[in-house]
Amino acid sequence: MRLDVVILAAGKGTRMNSNLPKVMHALAGKPMIEHVVDCASSLGTEHIHLVVGHGADLIKTHFIGDDSAAGYTSHEGIKGGDLNFVIQEEQLGTGHAVKQAIPSIPARSVEDRVLVLYGDVPLVSKDSLQELIEASAMSPLGVFTLFTQNPEGLGRIVRDESHQLKAIVEERDATEEQKSINEVNSGILVASAIELKDWLSRLSNDNAQGEYYLTDVVAMAVADGHLVESMTTGDEYEVQGVNDKLQLCMLERHFQMIQAQALLATGVTVMDPTRVDIRGDISYGRDLTIDVNVVIEGQVKFGNNVSIGANCIVKDATLGDDVTLLPGTIIDGAVIGNAASIGPYARLRPGTVLADSVKIGNFVETKKTVMGKGSKANHLAYVGDAVIGAGVNIGAGTIFCNYDGVNKHTTTVGDDVFIGSNSVLVAPVELETGVFVAAGSVVNLPVPSENLAVGRAKQRNIPGWKRPIKK
Repeated sequence: MRLDVVILAAGKGTRMNSNLPKVMHALAGKPMIEHVVDCASSLGTEHIHLVVGHGADLIKTHFIGDDSAAGYTSHEGIKGGDLNFVIQEEQLGTGHAVKQAIPSIPARSVEDRVLVLYGDVPLVSKDSLQELIEASAMSPLGVFTLFTQNPEGLGRIVRDESHQLKAIVEERDATEEQKSINEVNSGILVASAIELKDWLSRLSNDNAQGEYYLTDVVAMAVADGHLVESMTTGDEYEVQGVNDKLQLCMLERHFQMIQAQALLATGVTVMDPTRVDIRGDISYGRDLTIDVNVVIEGQVKFGNNVSIGANCIVKDATLGDDVTLLPGTIIDGAVIGNAASIGPYARLRPGTVLADSVKIGNFVETKKTVMGKGSKANHLAYVGDAVIGAGVNIGAGTIFCNYDGVNKHTTTVGDDVFIGSNSVLVAPVELETGVFVAAGSVVNLPVPSENLAVGRAKQRNIPGWKRPIKK
């Protein structure tokens, strides 16, 4: 069986009140459309067809970079398939949108299938789609339905006396009796590629909206003598489409709660599951503790016995065993060794690599810095573009001047160096093993091993000095 997936993503999303295309608004740190593409990819589809319109170039750029040419384009996230971008110049309904992708979908046998998804329905699951595909294997059409106590605004599922699905009626075209039906259309369906091409060619826009409804293929299938299969869910969030910021916020909280519950189920201590955001993929050992208002982004790996304090952000980082992040700390693109203590209110930027037992204290920032075992910068320091040995003490107020206004330069610090408070190291410069830098020094020349470096102006005391008087 060949499976092609068509994802409808051409809408503007007027109610989002944004210049950003609706499907590019983020849920859990990535655009809604990417969630849907990832889900489709997990099914092993041969091709994924993105039907785009408003903001098409932005969507293409997100997936394939600056090359905005139409047609098939490889994408790293697609397992065994490609992305095919299809332009829908005019938004004339869901049936019209799917029809734009049909020329790209070969129909070689009755087993070839087309799955239709929506770029603004980001939480549909692989398991549900697989169940829908399997349930409709012997039928040319299968639809994904939902039972809800609030069907307002949604197409109703109409069944006959034998409970067989015979039509989907949009609310604007429904009778009062049909509006009382609690089974509604999710919009998601899977169909025979051969039959779908025929049904789409026969669609009409003779309805209250003046649009070509994809849902009309259900009545066509019944009229052609086919049995329409269905798969039903009671999970409204899974098939919830996003039309405004409130709905997006509701899906975000639901998604985050699912992730927090999964963490709790595996033994992670989450102080408040309503106040943690997972916006990426994480792996972890035993006894991970996450305090409130923690945000985890990108690819993050935690070792055993890691403690993350309140209001921390951890992005694209690896933390070893027994690491403590104190409150307000930001970790971005760093690798942290075992038994390190970071924070509070520290910031580790990309390229930071810390060995075991390193301590980074409050209001310390590191960038592209390697620190050896047991080194520490406890207070109010900037350490950028540096290679630092083991057992180094960096005093409060120390600045590594790595930028000359044009280029960045490296500072090299040997083992067991003591840097006094309020010192400035002007790169490129090297401090060899055992160097002691006096407080308040500016160091811009190499310092040999076991030397004391004093680089400060001579103090003058001026007797009889009078404070200025304001005129």
